[in-house]
Amino acid sequence: MTTYPDLQLYIAGEWRKSAETQPVLNPADESVIGMLPIARRADLDDALAAAVEGHKIWSRTSPAKRAAVMLKAAALMRERTEEIAYAITLEHGKPITQARQEVQRGCEFFEWDAAEAVRTYGRVIPSESDIRYIVLHQPIGPVAAFSPWNFPMSQPARKIGGALAAGCSIILKASEETPAGAIHIARAFHDAGLPAGVLNLVFGMPSEISEYLIPQTPIRLVAFTGSTAVGKHLTGIAARHMKPVLMELGGHAPVIVCDDVDPIAAALTSVARKARNAGQVCTSPTRFFVHEKLYAAFTEAFAERARTIKVGNGLDPAIQMGPVANHRRIDALEALVSDARAKGARVLAGGERVGNRGYFFPLTVLSDLPDDAQAMHVEPFGPLALINPVRSLDDAIEQANSLPFGLAAYAFTHSARNAHQLSECIEAGNISINTLEASVAETPFGGVKESGYGREGGAEGLSHYTVVKNVSHRMTL
Repeated sequence: MTTYPDLQLYIAGEWRKSAETQPVLNPADESVIGMLPIARRADLDDALAAAVEGHKIWSRTSPAKRAAVMLKAAALMRERTEEIAYAITLEHGKPITQARQEVQRGCEFFEWDAAEAVRTYGRVIPSESDIRYIVLHQPIGPVAAFSPWNFPMSQPARKIGGALAAGCSIILKASEETPAGAIHIARAFHDAGLPAGVLNLVFGMPSEISEYLIPQTPIRLVAFTGSTAVGKHLTGIAARHMKPVLMELGGHAPVIVCDDVDPIAAALTSVARKARNAGQVCTSPTRFFVHEKLYAAFTEAFAERARTIKVGNGLDPAIQMGPVANHRRIDALEALVSDARAKGARVLAGGERVGNRGYFFPLTVLSDLPDDAQAMHVEPFGPLALINPVRSLDDAIEQANSLPFGLAAYAFTHSARNAHQLSECIEAGNISINTLEASVAETPFGGVKESGYGREGGAEGLSHYTVVKNVSHRMTL
């Protein structure tokens, strides 16, 4: 039987409650599904002390043993997929099929990082016969990590997987709106035998927790996924205390549709991806720049398919898109659509909230947007697609690069020359051609410009959780 979990903090290997709580809402009907304990200052101090002791144990644990614990925890999560997915859909709203996929994706992150744990190689630098220069990659120390609400399980997995594989302890502040995924992760690691203090999970006022934890001496790295504005703020706090950061921040992903592809196929592929997670993805395809030869056909096919997307409670297997996560998203989407409409954009699908209970907003398609429309500059983080014509690939690339963001970008083309130009000229950390998948466990993921710093995933994913130490050893005096 699937139920929503009992919400608790996890500190020093033990579950605990708190006198202060806040409600967790189901975005499909706005009902209260749980009461989340809020960490007090004493809880944070306990988590810091636990992370210090946990790091002493975990950093001295062999990589093979660390990997074994991680793989056991991932196996437990796979066994518990239905329970975890049900909780994610209740608190976030995404269709249950997507919730199941998220659980599996989170497990893939843990499994990949576990494999990388045994490959954090150093090296010996050739030198004179009586001296050795040895380069070591060692765990950086306790990590303060902050994960967002849009992927309750896979986003915490990114942070926890990288830290644990590298040999670090971690204090994770997961989202207060979608806490269940992180709680299920902590339970799996607890059951897998992770030593006490290696993983600590807290909830509370984001600004209060970050501003208290980051300056603390034991914290050696700050890892964050969220908005560019908050990322800049946390980076500033870390900089004042000389703490390195790993920042995966906002985006506003362009999609370039070249003149050598089937516009209908490109449109239908794009609609399916735009509807994923109700568009609440930092890599969601949003700004579509379509060659003018294909513009009419692409736009018509996109809007026609968008109007067929079924919106409703994610527990209904027939539903293709759930609600947005909270009322803030409704307000933001309505404001962006209203502004674009007032400035001459055409609304081809959606555009208005569905009903007045539950945070339902349809897949909305706007075309012919002027450059000064707010939606062209502000990440909508919702089911909003913006389609404009372009005269050439050069024109499309210029518009794609016009914003300060550079997380993900996409293109449809069958031309090797176009693909080369796109790969070389698009300013983004992740470029996908003829696919709208931007992030998998085995590839590095991160942004450029104001979309962040550092990489998660791939062989590069553990580098930020380690420090490089050079040892110079002369054999004789």
